[in-house]
Amino acid sequence: MCTFVGRKLKKMDKLIFISNDDGYDAEGIKQLAEMAREFGDVFVVAPDGGRSGSSMSISSHSPVRNTFISQEEGSETRGSLTVWACTGTPNDCTKMAFEKLLPRHPDLVLGGINHGDNCAVNAHYSGTMSIALEGCIKHVPSIAFSSGRTADDADFSYMKETVQKIVKMVLEDGLPLEVCLNVNVPDVEPLKGMRICKMGLGDWHEEWEERDHPRGGKYYWIAGYYAPHDEHDEESDTWAFEHGYVAVTPLQLDMTAYGFREKMKAQLGIKE
Repeated sequence: MCTFVGRKLKKMDKLIFISNDDGYDAEGIKQLAEMAREFGDVFVVAPDGGRSGSSMSISSHSPVRNTFISQEEGSETRGSLTVWACTGTPNDCTKMAFEKLLPRHPDLVLGGINHGDNCAVNAHYSGTMSIALEGCIKHVPSIAFSSGRTADDADFSYMKETVQKIVKMVLEDGLPLEVCLNVNVPDVEPLKGMRICKMGLGDWHEEWEERDHPRGGKYYWIAGYYAPHDEHDEESDTWAFEHGYVAVTPLQLDMTAYGFREKMKAQLGIKE
């Protein structure tokens, strides 16, 4: 049975839910949680290991288990921190938190900090982004944070000002219904600034690396490189990220291609 451990929340406390796709013990989520504790109580439910590239997947054919990890009391200036590990995907973690573990509906959902960026169409593959999308589906303001730093022991303190500025803005002003934020911070110091971007478009090339199995035969390791369609598109998150800017991209749940929808009506002779 899953039981919330920790102090009872006051009515005026902010409750911030955090998950990731690198695992509950990753530096990114630990440091993000500490940054967020300055705004309220933080409740972490994250995978028990790496789940990168899991997108919006759910564990529909296997059981999911939760393990209570730790709880730290809050103070007058910092919120409490509660941590659970989950055997499922990042999306499982988010659904589990809302349904079984959180003491109440959170005021904010955060994904990250991801070890590696999630710019452009890569957001579709991202487990980090899935957390923000799931939070958005549940009508909670949601943000995904990713960094150009990929090392297991990476220091993300250079992102603190950016993270807290965006978190403060969203807590105070909210976000439009069905809109979440994809925030990518390059590995540069000092950062050049912040740009509000559109999702960049591009393709992955040479995605599978063929290798010889020691017991005979071949196996494949996902690899490859990403190339933007237009490397000079200064409105894209890819351009901003690669030129030293924090790329903030508002994304929406509604993926309908409205212009083509109307064209299809004419093509198929549909009159309404």
